[in-house]
Amino acid sequence: DEVIDIGTHDDASVDYPQFGAEVGRLVAAEAGTRGLVVCGTGIGISIAANKIPGVRCALVHDSFTAEMARQHNDANVLALGARLIGEEVARECLNVFLDTPFEGGRHAARVAKLSFPS
Repeated sequence: DEVIDIGTHDDASVDYPQFGAEVGRLVAAEAGTRGLVVCGTGIGISIAANKIPGVRCALVHDSFTAEMARQHNDANVLALGARLIGEEVARECLNVFLDTPFEGGRHAARVAKLSFPS
C-alpha cells in the first residue's frame, strides 16, 4: 500500500485546514483510498477534510469509535487529536480503521444520505 505524507514534518505552527483539505482531495480523487489527519484536538482538521465532497472524515478517540466509523459510516478519513490520545492509542485506532471493512446492509442507505449534492 502506498503512503503519501503531505506533512507537516516539524513542530512549527501551521494552518491545518489546508492539510485537512488536501488529504480530503487526495482521498476523494481515488475510490477506495483512505486518509489520516491529525491536529491538536482533531476537530478543526476533521471539519476541513469534511468540506471536500466525497469525504467522510470521522474524529475518533479509541479503537471502538474507529471500528464504528468504518463499519457503520464507511469513513474514508480518520481524524485524531494529538493532544487527546497517546501514541499507542493512535496507532491502535489507525490499525482498526485500516483493517475494518464497511458492513453495508442497513448502513448503506444512511451513508448515501451523508453525501450532499455539490
